[in-house]
Amino acid sequence: SLSAGLDLPGRFLFAILTLMTLIANLVFIDEAVYIYRKIPSSKRSVIIWINAAAPVIATTSCIGMWIPRSTMFTDFTAAVFFAIVIHKFLLMMIKECGGQKLLLRRFENGRFKISTGPCCCCCLCLPRVRITRRTLFWLKLGTFQFAFLRPVLMFLSIVLWTNGNYTLYNLSPKGAAIWINCFVGVLTIIALWPVGIMFQQVRTLLICKKIIPKFALYQFILILNHLQAAIINILAMQRIIPCAPPLSSTARGAYMTQQLLIMEMFLITVMSRVVYRRRYDDLEPPQSTAEEAADNKQTP
Repeated sequence: SLSAGLDLPGRFLFAILTLMTLIANLVFIDEAVYIYRKIPSSKRSVIIWINAAAPVIATTSCIGMWIPRSTMFTDFTAAVFFAIVIHKFLLMMIKECGGQKLLLRRFENGRFKISTGPCCCCCLCLPRVRITRRTLFWLKLGTFQFAFLRPVLMFLSIVLWTNGNYTLYNLSPKGAAIWINCFVGVLTIIALWPVGIMFQQVRTLLICKKIIPKFALYQFILILNHLQAAIINILAMQRIIPCAPPLSSTARGAYMTQQLLIMEMFLITVMSRVVYRRRYDDLEPPQSTAEEAADNKQTP
C-alpha cells in the first residue's frame, strides 16, 4: 500500500475521497430503500441496478487507490458491472413504456431510426426498421451479449495474467491485451447502439418520466469510466504524465483516474437521487386500449 508513504496533504486527500465514497454508498442505500418501498416490483430491480453503477465504480476506484496492486481487478469489476447496467437501462426504457406488449401496441405503426450513434450516426441513408417483437429481441440481444461476454473476457484476461501473457499496459501486437481490448471495444459499440435506438424512439413519450436526465447521467458514467480512463492511460504510457518516485507514469495515471472517478461518481450519485427519487404519473394508455375500455363501459 502506498498510503504509508504519504505526506499530510496526501493523507488528507485520501481521507476526503474515502469519505466521499462512503457518503455515495449511504446515499445509494437510502435510495434503494426508497425504490423498494415506492416503485412497482416490475421496475424495482432494474432501477436499483442503474442507481448502483456510480457508487460501485466509486467503491472499486477507492479500493484501487488504497491497494494499487488490485487496480486490474477493480477496473475489471467496474467494467463488468457497467456492462450489465447498459442492458438494464434498455430494459428500464421498455418497462417505463408499460412493458413489451404495451410498447408494441403503442408503436404498432412506428419504425426504429437505426441511423444513430455510436455505430451509424453518419449513415443517414439507412432505412427505418419496423417495431416488432423480433426487432425488440435483437435490440435486447445487442445489450445482453456485452453483459454476458464482458465477464467471460474478464475471466480470460485474469487467467492469461496469472500465466504472464497479459499485461495491462503492454499494447504490442504480440501481447494479448491489445486484442482483448479491441474486441471489448467492438462489443461495447454494438451494445451501446440498441440503447441509442430505443432512446430516440421513446424520449418524447417518456419526457414526463425524466428520461432525458436519466439518459444523460448514464452517458456521463459511460464517458467518464471508459473514455476518460482510456485518455489518461494513453497519456501515461506516452510519458506525458511524468513519473514521480515512487510512482511510475502508468501508476500515476491510474491514481489520477481513480481519484477523478471517485469525485465524479459521488456527484452523479447525488444527481441520480434527485432524478430517480420522485413519483411519476403513469403514461396514458395506448389509443386502442382506451377505446376498448370505453366500449366495455358502454356495452352493459
